[in-house]
Amino acid sequence: MCFWTILSRLPITYPLIVLFEETLPCQRGYYLVPLRPISHFIATGIMKHGTKSVKQNNSMYKNLLHLRATLVLLGGMLVAVLGGYQAMAQGVTTSSISGLVTDDKGGELPGATVIAIHTPSGSKYGTTTNGQGQYTFPAVRIGGPYTITVSYVGFTDQTVEGLIANLGSATNANVRLAEQGKQLTEVVVTGSRNSVINSQRTGAATGITTNQITTLPTLNRSFADFTRLDPRANGLSFAGRNSGFNNFTVDGAIFNNAFGLSSTVGGQAGAQPISLDAIDQLQVAIAPFDVRQGAFTGAGINAVTRSGTNKFQGSVFTYSRDQSFVNKKLNGVEQPLNAFSLNNYGFRLGGPIIKDKLFFFANYELERR
Repeated sequence: MCFWTILSRLPITYPLIVLFEETLPCQRGYYLVPLRPISHFIATGIMKHGTKSVKQNNSMYKNLLHLRATLVLLGGMLVAVLGGYQAMAQGVTTSSISGLVTDDKGGELPGATVIAIHTPSGSKYGTTTNGQGQYTFPAVRIGGPYTITVSYVGFTDQTVEGLIANLGSATNANVRLAEQGKQLTEVVVTGSRNSVINSQRTGAATGITTNQITTLPTLNRSFADFTRLDPRANGLSFAGRNSGFNNFTVDGAIFNNAFGLSSTVGGQAGAQPISLDAIDQLQVAIAPFDVRQGAFTGAGINAVTRSGTNKFQGSVFTYSRDQSFVNKKLNGVEQPLNAFSLNNYGFRLGGPIIKDKLFFFANYELERR
């Protein structure tokens, strides 16, 4: 008996794949057709000359199984490649915190320990300063407040509280440490600068916070009621560009209308792609420098949903509207108005499952017309 193993020798960018391993009788008339990487995957078979193999049917069946396995591998590679391409066009879903740590004379402190804690959820991030005394947290959870604690050997620990990390923008927190044993009698604040105005801005963008979403009035509970806060907006058209050229993402997932008939999913029916009560923050980016944002010539609209925290929080709402809310007279002339009704109900609830580790969030909304 002879043992034959057929291996595919593909380019180095592909793994070595064993198509099949089979025991065959060493008879004249059998020979192996090697796998050739012409298109990376070519069916491999066992052929014979002049004699009839008793294993012909069995070998054909196995060859079909091997071909199916090869096609599955090929499909998986295509999915990985296409998935990687889509990931390049996803929206930003995080924020960043950076700053400079110095001593009381303004000298940089390399190797200082910096810890950032997201107070509502207990999420903790840690790093150390580099040789220039700088630190950065490149991808932190949006919102806040954050508490920054800086420690260094021979210096008194310093804490900065109340930092808010906005979607897609960098928050600066510079810290100055005092030597241990040095008495500080008075701290005088002479001026401050908005942390949004800094050298780490990544292009023209407008951020819409949770507080604005919950307090500003909205007639249709639509994203257009809040994206108009961007000075270049006209509805969902930005800088004069048609709304069909926008890229709308929710938690990094694309929510564009696949047929191009509306600017968002459900736009033809007047519905929203996701409940407004489930949104934590919005960002409208017109010309971002960030290479993670792309696939649009209008605006990139990034939305990030809420998540649970260490406290149970929720809301219940209902909205109703009919023809009685509409003025029937214009310049003293009564206008005909058809009867209509719109009722909107919903709730949201979030909280901890395991404190500081695991949370839940649920949202439901129903609209009847």
